[in-house]
Amino acid sequence: MPASHAAADLKVRPLSRMMKALGDETRLRIVALISHGELCVCHVEGALGLTQPTASRHLSVLRAAGVVDHRRKGTWVHYQLAEQLDPDCRKVLRALVGSFAKHDLLRRDVERLLKTRGPGACR
Repeated sequence: MPASHAAADLKVRPLSRMMKALGDETRLRIVALISHGELCVCHVEGALGLTQPTASRHLSVLRAAGVVDHRRKGTWVHYQLAEQLDPDCRKVLRALVGSFAKHDLLRRDVERLLKTRGPGACR
């Protein structure tokens, strides 16, 4: 492969990785929830009706793609949208988050999140 192709591949790799991670309905729904602020895995479980292993697996894919960051707080892991250093990734994620409000399913997910989120939510 010529050097120019290798350099071009490196430039699109972050965007390609992000798009692959976002190419799943459940992961899009998770990003829509996290776009409202930092969440614990249990919040994602409750809002989307997922098991802990399923929620954690999807969050792991999003984390590996650089879409979300995490931090540990005791035994709990909290997730937030990651700062996007790549300008194309930043634009795509901003546009995606901006489009969430017009989707009924995503609005209902947020409504469920607001009902389940609270001090007693993390078991």
